[in-house]
Amino acid sequence: MKSLALVVLLCLACGLMSSSFVLASPHMWSKLILTQHWPSTFCSMEHCDPKFDYWTLHGLWPDKGQECNSSWHFNVTLIQDLLPDMQKWWPDLITPASSEFWQYEWQKHGTCAAKAESLNSQHKYFGKVLELYHTLDLDGVMKKFNIVPSETYYTFDHIEGIILNFYSVKPKIQCIHPKGGKVQILGQIEICFNSDFQLANCEHSETDTLRLIDFLNVKGTEFSVCDHATPVYYPPLKGKPSM
Repeated sequence: MKSLALVVLLCLACGLMSSSFVLASPHMWSKLILTQHWPSTFCSMEHCDPKFDYWTLHGLWPDKGQECNSSWHFNVTLIQDLLPDMQKWWPDLITPASSEFWQYEWQKHGTCAAKAESLNSQHKYFGKVLELYHTLDLDGVMKKFNIVPSETYYTFDHIEGIILNFYSVKPKIQCIHPKGGKVQILGQIEICFNSDFQLANCEHSETDTLRLIDFLNVKGTEFSVCDHATPVYYPPLKGKPSM
């Protein structure tokens, strides 16, 4: 009888340890980062033709985990009804006719976001990204408060303050920093959500850096957190007059 009780206790202990392991899994995320980039900035570095004069999607990234399921391959036929929206709002700026960008985002980030039931399919994931993008309407908010592409420089605090005051959460704003340090170029904005898709503060350090090679196989270019003291250039679309 004592032996049986010992076996039961050991089984319970194993079960608890197993549960603890699942909860502590590095792929269990608590925050999602909706990331948008400014096409003119990207293409000024990579010699592509942006064609877009609005903020486009980069991705939706869980704060923990990458490439969580290498066997869960991207299948564009599963999101056919989303493609018109994705081609417009989430384009591959270098090869617009390709679906490789979406494939990369799904493989690296979508398979981890899919740990949540609300995002556990390709259609749910890409559909939710588009929904959050339209709900935020970052491009519209910036225009509403006269943050528009211009040859006149902005202060970082002004841009951050507009976004912070409107959404009531702290964003992460990233720039490209040309040599010389007299100006920085606005490139990317991250706005965060909790697991219930409620807005949340984005956490960052002043040394946060994202190399473009990480997602588009582009060499030698990087976004990093904008400097508070350096003027910010928000470049107009090439050939289009500033507003």
